Amino acid sequence: MNQNKLFNQTRWRLALSIAGVMGLILSLLEFGVYKAIAHAHWVALDRELESVAGTLHDSLELKLKQPGRLEPIVHELLPNLRLIGVNNSQKNSVYNRHILSAINQGYYYMRLFDTAGNLIAIAGTDFNQLPQTFRTQTWQTITDTKGNIYHQISVSLHTQSQQDWGYFQVGRSLQDFNNYLSTVKWILQLGLPAALILIGVASWWLAGLAMKPIYQSYQQIQQFTADAAHELRTPLAATLATVESALLMPKLDEKEAREMLRTVERQNQRLTQLVVDLLLLARMDRQSASVRHQLCSINDIVSDLIEELAVLAIAAKVVLKSEVRVHQTLTVVGDSDQLYRVISNLIINAIQYTPPEGKVTVILDKSDYLVIIHVQDTGIGIPAQDRKHIFDRFYRVNISRDRNSGGSGLGLAIAQAIALAHRGSLSVQSQLGTGSTFTLRLPLRVNF
Repeated sequence: MNQNKLFNQTRWRLALSIAGVMGLILSLLEFGVYKAIAHAHWVALDRELESVAGTLHDSLELKLKQPGRLEPIVHELLPNLRLIGVNNSQKNSVYNRHILSAINQGYYYMRLFDTAGNLIAIAGTDFNQLPQTFRTQTWQTITDTKGNIYHQISVSLHTQSQQDWGYFQVGRSLQDFNNYLSTVKWILQLGLPAALILIGVASWWLAGLAMKPIYQSYQQIQQFTADAAHELRTPLAATLATVESALLMPKLDEKEAREMLRTVERQNQRLTQLVVDLLLLARMDRQSASVRHQLCSINDIVSDLIEELAVLAIAAKVVLKSEVRVHQTLTVVGDSDQLYRVISNLIINAIQYTPPEGKVTVILDKSDYLVIIHVQDTGIGIPAQDRKHIFDRFYRVNISRDRNSGGSGLGLAIAQAIALAHRGSLSVQSQLGTGSTFTLRLPLRVNF
């Protein structure tokens, strides 16, 4: 229960960390997007004003003859031009045509000043709301009496004879510009919480995926610790029970003493072998490829094992034989002691799980650059649900039978670790009630 709480807390911290980092990144990206959009529109606005001002400048300078004086033909360019201090209610219908339609749009205006900076005329937005003080800066952002913001450009004007005529300003209201940016900001601000919620859900899911192998490893460590403790406890308990029985007996003759000592020795050997196996697995976990580089004849190893384990097969009433399908010596580079142990383990397991009158066959073969060793039996077989766990440490298909035979459930785990250390593989095919075939594949004379 405590471990589940710990992993849930860790998952929450990991999810919040991921969500926090992603939220910060997303916020910075949204800020950057907003700034980029604003900058792009501001640049477009400047270019638009420059274009209008350039067109007006070229058109007006061709018509101006005297400094500070507007020629009548200027009204043809700007039919809505209003002179300061003059009644503009009368409009000549001849001026209903205009060249620069942009100035007639509600968010544009143009103002004309003489060389002294006095306002002469205005076209477009009501000039009463705009500051009438002339400033010579080329680009200006100004605010009218109602708080509306405008952006304008100031350009000097000359007469046809290149005399200074004065200045004109072209500007536009930023209301539509600001409204657009406000809409963009609102969309980004509204989208950020929704994105953070999605990121939070995704972070919780990703944290679960990230924690899953860690949790499984933790469970495997717990299971390994429990299994190892159980395996160590069994011989220790048997040894302790034997010693306690001896201490409770008032007299102990030589025969009884020897029997008890043999029991203690047998349990001690079992304990020692278990410790050796655990140390071997730990060492191979740290250095999976730590094998001696020597040439090993698989033919010789199998031949020696067939001869050595013949007694065990006879005692179990099982036929043990070998079958060599290639007419050559199969040699690999590796540790002969470890390879001997792998094949020995597979043959012993096959004999133990094969009923009397059964048969165990060790087959030698090769394919391309691989040596293939099949250990085939006619035993009880392995249930389908157990095959995927058969190489797990301390895993037993038949617990009671392994207990009686002194097995610890580490044999196949060690065999697979040795096979992997030799850059090989170990697999199994089995059918319940028919038998099993363990296949060991090793590189054929390949340098490591």
